[in-house]
Amino acid sequence: MSINLEQARFNMVEQQVRTWDVLDPAVLDALREVPREDFVPAKYRRLAFSDLRIPLGDDQVMMKPIEEGRMLQSLEIQPGQRVLEIGTGSGFIAACLAHLGASVVSVECLPKLAERAERRLESVGVEGVEVIAADALSDYQPDGSFDVVVVTASAASVPERFCQWVKAGGRLFAVRGFSPAMEAICMTRTEQDHWRIDSLFDTDLPRLIGAEDKPEFEF
Repeated sequence: MSINLEQARFNMVEQQVRTWDVLDPAVLDALREVPREDFVPAKYRRLAFSDLRIPLGDDQVMMKPIEEGRMLQSLEIQPGQRVLEIGTGSGFIAACLAHLGASVVSVECLPKLAERAERRLESVGVEGVEVIAADALSDYQPDGSFDVVVVTASAASVPERFCQWVKAGGRLFAVRGFSPAMEAICMTRTEQDHWRIDSLFDTDLPRLIGAEDKPEFEF
């Protein structure tokens, strides 16, 4: 591992993520230990630790490191929790969730991305992640409910079916609203039909496949 890469990783955690009020030691450790450079497409490897959203192809992106850190911190992952990730993407978030001790089911609509992510997770020795190629908005039905649900792409509003998969007391991360000023939120299920919603940060992420905005017709 080159010194430059290690310095870039250190700078990402200390100068980007930590300064965005991400102070949870376990989250910072995950971002230090999981090799982000092995999850980005090869042509963007030198940008792996930059304050950028990195294209993955098929109109999908990796979130900025600061966004990933704030998201992971908001979820308060505890070892042994069962986590559902909707949108595997590169596989990096799933790897971080597993590093935090979660048992992860990650659902990816695009088979090509699912296959790549599975290969990356295996190549860096990540355990505790099951990648499933399926459409979470239509044909996928999970086996039981989850302590945490993480949605890594956006929708105008949080799909109700995702909320139904969260246990009482569990959390759901999602991005809602419209480009260019979407809102990342963490929803906590306080009771069966009651939620506390915490606004985390503004962002602008691609839509979940199947949740695209319908075009407005002009007459």
